[in-house]
Amino acid sequence: MKYISVFLALFISTFCIAQDSIQLKSQVRHTIDELRDFIKIPNDALDHADINRNLTWLTKKFNERGFNTSVLPTEGESLFFATLPIQDGKPTILFYMHFDGQSVDPSKWNQPNPYEVVLKSRDGDTWKDESFDDLNNDIDYDWRLFGRSTSDDKGPIVMFLNTIDLLKKNAVELPYNVKVILDSEEEKSSKPLPKAVREYRELLKADFLVINDGPVHASGEPTIVYGCRGITTLSLTTFGPIKPQHSGHYGNYAPNPGFQLAHTLASMKDNDGKVLISGYYDGISIDDKTMAILRDVPDNTENINGNLAIKTPEKVGAFYQEALQYPSLNIRGLGSGWIGQKARTIVPATATAELDLRLVPESDGTRLKKLVKKHIETQGFHITSDVPTKEERMVHDKIMMVIEGPVTDAFRTDLNDTYGTFLVNTLNKTFNEDVVQIRIMGGTVPIAPFINELKIPAFIVPMVNPDNNQHSPNENLRIGQIAYGIQAFYGILSTQIN
Repeated sequence: MKYISVFLALFISTFCIAQDSIQLKSQVRHTIDELRDFIKIPNDALDHADINRNLTWLTKKFNERGFNTSVLPTEGESLFFATLPIQDGKPTILFYMHFDGQSVDPSKWNQPNPYEVVLKSRDGDTWKDESFDDLNNDIDYDWRLFGRSTSDDKGPIVMFLNTIDLLKKNAVELPYNVKVILDSEEEKSSKPLPKAVREYRELLKADFLVINDGPVHASGEPTIVYGCRGITTLSLTTFGPIKPQHSGHYGNYAPNPGFQLAHTLASMKDNDGKVLISGYYDGISIDDKTMAILRDVPDNTENINGNLAIKTPEKVGAFYQEALQYPSLNIRGLGSGWIGQKARTIVPATATAELDLRLVPESDGTRLKKLVKKHIETQGFHITSDVPTKEERMVHDKIMMVIEGPVTDAFRTDLNDTYGTFLVNTLNKTFNEDVVQIRIMGGTVPIAPFINELKIPAFIVPMVNPDNNQHSPNENLRIGQIAYGIQAFYGILSTQIN
């Protein structure tokens, strides 16, 4: 009798697991169809009509799931807000995602239309087209969906919607109030967001914020990120002769703006990549406990260097995760005169460098920009914010035009936060795997306004594959990540916080 009981228990357990797998695959199949429908609507962050069509689709789909929805006007494009009926006594989760996408150049994609999802399987080092009809019998989790915003960030939105479907099918009573805010300008820095969050503060009120953007760790393991770096920009332009001049006639005489700019840029960093500008790293310290957490992230330095094709990384930190704890100073673009086959024998009129400064919570973007400008002045430059007049050029030996970009602040939640512990434990239980905990990621998500206004902890729980070609041609989403995303959302939304 004892053996029969054990057998029955094993049979029931196996049967339940099989049923769960079938149910999950069915929901994944529905997610694929719904995502294809969503991707068909172009979502260029620079196109107002695109954004409006996406808002219409979102309103319909969230309303079908029982959400109350609102389109929230801002000084730019409107935000999308949805909430399930609020019940007193329950904690509230606010989810942040974005539905706008990067612009596309179809000529760079391996498919005719980046907004028509293509199904592909890996064939050695290449990708082979597959038929969506082949998913009706079984689903290969290693196949991928190629199309703009499949991973960044429409994929997670549709995973969320289908998780709500699955929770309803299983009659799960949610232990939370659930709110969702979807950004329409994330790909162009979410400039209206800070003011909008202040304006809609009561509507967005929650106990904690979960951001579903970006990829899981390269190891593929469940990932939680406690913060992200902020960003600001500077455009630096130096001036030589008022018009390009023949280098034979005026070489050795007319100051070359390219060399002026190169000398200035070179003075900002040492040979190891550390910023030499006085005060740039002030306020940053990493204690032993934090350093141990940084070292626990399962990064493979050999793989990282191999993917980048670099022999030696910069030495701002001793390893990758430590490097992310400091503000960066990056030349993102550099130009003067003509290059390649169009090169001309001239002394250029101008030279320009576009800089981005990635910020950490200890660094203030406005302060860092002031430090950079002060450093430029020590190199003998007169700084202006406009193209200098001839009169100005005749007064100053060296002139640099500096144009400042806006500041998006960094954020970082305490590693011991109660809600963070809840998310780690939930992901661990859901996937039976160790959870990669990242103190701060290198990229920027415009979350600081929520932190500053709502005074709540925030966590990034990424859903998509690390090799998704985010922002690039041939952006893709591994089908297995759809299953992962549904399971992650399901675990979070069905688990009570102790």
